[in-house]
Amino acid sequence: MSGPAGPGAADEMAEGGGCGERPDAETQKSELGALMRTTLQRGAQWYLIDSRWFKQWKKYVGFDSWDMYSMGQHNVFPGPIDNSGLFSDPESQTLKEHLIDELDYVLVPTEAWNKLLNWYGCVEGQQPIVRTVVEHGLFVKHCKVEVYLLELKLCENSDPTNVLSCHFSKADTIATIEKEMRKLFNIPAERETRLWNKYMSNTYEQLSKLDNTVQDAGLYQGQVLVIEPQNEDGTWPRQTLQSIGSGFSASYNCQESPSSHIQPGLCGLGNLGNTCFMNSALQCLSNTAPLTDYFLKDEYEAEINRINPLGMKGEIAEAYAELIKQMWSGRDAHVAPRMFKTQVGRFAPQFSGYQQQDSQELLAFLLDGLHEDLNRVKKKPYLELKDANGRPDSVVAKEAWENHRLRNDSVIVDTFHGLFKSTLVCPECFKVSVTFDPFCYLTLPLPLKKDRVMEVFLVPADPHCRPTQYRVTVPLMGAVSDLCEALSRLSGISAENMVVTDVYNHRFHKIFQMDEGLNHIMPRDDIFVYEVCSTSVDGSECVTLPVYFRERKSRPSSTSSGAALYGQPLLLSVPKQKLTLESLYQAVCDRISRYVKQPLPDEFGSSPLEPRAYSGSRNSCEGEDEEEMEHQEEGNEQLLETEGSREDDLGNDPSETTQKKIKGQPCPKRLFTFSLVNSYGTADINSLATDGKLLKLNSRSTLAIDWDSETRSLYYDEQESEAYEKHVSMLQLQKKKKTTVALRDCIELFTTMETLGEHDPWYCPNCKKHQQATKKFDLWSLPKILVVHLKRFSYNRYWRDKLDTVVEFPVRWVMVTTLLGTFKNRQKNLDMIG
Repeated sequence: MSGPAGPGAADEMAEGGGCGERPDAETQKSELGALMRTTLQRGAQWYLIDSRWFKQWKKYVGFDSWDMYSMGQHNVFPGPIDNSGLFSDPESQTLKEHLIDELDYVLVPTEAWNKLLNWYGCVEGQQPIVRTVVEHGLFVKHCKVEVYLLELKLCENSDPTNVLSCHFSKADTIATIEKEMRKLFNIPAERETRLWNKYMSNTYEQLSKLDNTVQDAGLYQGQVLVIEPQNEDGTWPRQTLQSIGSGFSASYNCQESPSSHIQPGLCGLGNLGNTCFMNSALQCLSNTAPLTDYFLKDEYEAEINRINPLGMKGEIAEAYAELIKQMWSGRDAHVAPRMFKTQVGRFAPQFSGYQQQDSQELLAFLLDGLHEDLNRVKKKPYLELKDANGRPDSVVAKEAWENHRLRNDSVIVDTFHGLFKSTLVCPECFKVSVTFDPFCYLTLPLPLKKDRVMEVFLVPADPHCRPTQYRVTVPLMGAVSDLCEALSRLSGISAENMVVTDVYNHRFHKIFQMDEGLNHIMPRDDIFVYEVCSTSVDGSECVTLPVYFRERKSRPSSTSSGAALYGQPLLLSVPKQKLTLESLYQAVCDRISRYVKQPLPDEFGSSPLEPRAYSGSRNSCEGEDEEEMEHQEEGNEQLLETEGSREDDLGNDPSETTQKKIKGQPCPKRLFTFSLVNSYGTADINSLATDGKLLKLNSRSTLAIDWDSETRSLYYDEQESEAYEKHVSMLQLQKKKKTTVALRDCIELFTTMETLGEHDPWYCPNCKKHQQATKKFDLWSLPKILVVHLKRFSYNRYWRDKLDTVVEFPVRWVMVTTLLGTFKNRQKNLDMIG
């Protein structure tokens, strides 16, 4: 659903909100700024607002001096709150999946929402997106707005094929779910019921604690819940199954294999709803022989450190030990690690939900937690670190490792810890500083892509040609001009005649300049490139105008703009001089002729070229800001300045038209009327001259063509207006082979010398000031088990990119001697666990 736009007191309001008195920009900034610092409180309600709208409001009022995503344009009125970009289905207003906080939406507290709603209103028909703050964790409390409600699959024990989907908050109780299920399946109030979790094919767990919340019970997205009504004789339908046994244990839901000859460790982990990130890390650790043997032999019991303030009282170690024993028992084909996940969530609330998380972050937390729970050092001594001061590396490295072991001594250190060598060189005095630092995992960079692939639509100037979708390769840090050049090579259209735009909700969210960086364009943006003309056929200068489609409402209310945007906006090139309303109308008709048919000669009606009946040339709410109107009029004495010459070439004498109306002679039916609007189409600025005199429009002018519903349905072909062609480039890219690098290449990149940035300099003890020193890492010693983490995401100010580079891992006997600095007698051969 797109936002409304139109004239009158509702230019900036919609039926979702009144036209309250809006304070000046400074007051808005002050009031909202204070409210945006509101802390999250359990049970409080917060509202989602589309980031595009909110960032446009921030630009409009000057909220920030900078904006990390650089959305919006200064002095452009944001219009009514419009969340349509967040919906996967405009009708049901269902949220899109995988929306990202701050990037896709902004969360505001109730009071801030009410103020914005009062000042700007909300798009007609849109319901507020309100969510509740829930609390994660038991020991470490962490409040979070529950943006996505949990979808549960509900069925009755007697008919498991009749599955209904319902959404619940993590704060809802099991009793709330049971009550809803009794209602859905028409279970009489006098019949007792039981609730069961269903895992995989034949694994069940009874949900007996009705006061537990959804989060406490560990329910996850897509979880199947079964309600079991009691039999009339007082027995339970599942009682027989219970007596036989379902393979359920108190801690882990598992399923025993029909065969007792399962190889120990060959055990799957059930997905508890987006927990594959956890399962993959657990499977790798489970196959780490030194650590697994340590837990299977119960060696951990004597080393649990329950007094370590950095540990978790041994609870993470015990939960991990129980899971490992279950996986290596040789009895179970698969295990659902619910209790382990619950324990992790108690101490690390970020993992307590059922959203997808980063596997490396989970692994890092687990290794650190196991280390602190099993640290043999009960009281850590204070140590003063020494610089190398010219001493041999082997001496300094030995000293650093011994100091590390004085404070950190556990099976994790024995198995996973190694040493980095870090060398810093001052560029001024050439002071060399060498330090040795322990590490638990090796984070390796991937060679950055030099290019970026973009999918864009090219809208040709020929009105009979459909837009074409292209896939182009451009420099990763290139400019908009590079995009145009790449598109020009594929299409044959001159890059000089291209204008690149970001289209959002039927309007131009941004029109890019040629020298703007492509990093301003995010992957999710809908980029349309328009072919425009700088001169007309006769060589006269042209001006390019944004044109929006709007539909007038039959019954505009006092709080409604009376028009709503729809369709694909246009960039229309028209003569800058000698332009009348009639010739402008004809130019628009020609431009949209592919999907708009013209009325037949015998179809008559009133002419749209007569001014619309509303009071004043600029209708607005009382106290409406006129900054954008002034901005758009800047450089013009009158934006719609008229000149004395008439349009003699078309023979359109307005006096004759008037005489025809007086005599009752009908004029040919026109399809739409014109309005001069702001760049978002949310406010009318002026009407156009209808007396046949020349119009004087400039590059800041934005037009809207307004249709009534009946005319739109009769003459506007919705399907054809959205139709487009696919260029062969859309298929060719799929055949390209992905870039492949060897693991050795990543290690060499990690050990490459680099110069520190100006924002992270090193303090040189000789120069007594911060210097942009050179820095180099080397791998000094490797642990028994080397954990390799690949940095698969690259970031900039505007968006992040997941690298799809294929890394070749040698499976056995990795020879890394040449990459391990200058030392001897270190481990040289490694087997891979993945």
